[in-house]
Amino acid sequence: MTKTYLQKAVENEEPRGRKAQGQRTRHAILETAVHIASAEGLQGLTIGRLALELSMSKSGLFAHFGSKEELQIATVETARSIFINEVIKPAFAANEGLVRLRTLCDTWLGYVQNGIFRGGCFFAAAAAEFDSRPGVVRDRIAEIMKEWLATLQRAIMEAQNAGQLKSDVDATQLAFEFNSLELGANWEYQLYGESRSFSRAREAIHQRLTAYATAAGRRLLSTKETNAKV
Repeated sequence: MTKTYLQKAVENEEPRGRKAQGQRTRHAILETAVHIASAEGLQGLTIGRLALELSMSKSGLFAHFGSKEELQIATVETARSIFINEVIKPAFAANEGLVRLRTLCDTWLGYVQNGIFRGGCFFAAAAAEFDSRPGVVRDRIAEIMKEWLATLQRAIMEAQNAGQLKSDVDATQLAFEFNSLELGANWEYQLYGESRSFSRAREAIHQRLTAYATAAGRRLLSTKETNAKV
């Protein structure tokens, strides 16, 4: 009876073990894929290119991704998960309002500055590559970019509701400006290697926050606690 139960346990565990190993392999493949795609483009991301980078067989990679489009979508989703961990989660650990808004902007710049992806901001590169290529890959990239703009806009409105930003500030416009400054810093750094791009963007964002902040918001921006968190 003992043997029977052990055999059943092994039989039950084996598929889970194989599944877990397959998930780990897929995760390792996609971590490499996001770096290749950020530097060389999603169109340049092929099964053959990955096989060469990972020293794996093409047939082994085909077992995880049935098509180039499937590989591209999976790569985009992996990049989104990394972005959430590097930018969104740290910002949402900060206090709601002006501190969170400023932290969102700063962590975005930091994720590019710290080289999280080999080619800078993954989504800036992917959006430029696919903006005129209709299809599911373009649609998913557009959705994720819209998520980011909505997150910025929501943080602005939360700061307004907290009485830290003036109520007449157009949240959509300000989110557009912050995103433009961030993308501009990424562009200048990737093209020219200009590291001062990030300090320039931070200063421009700080100037806008200061100009649009209420008296309570300006006091918050000047506190050591705010500066320490961003």
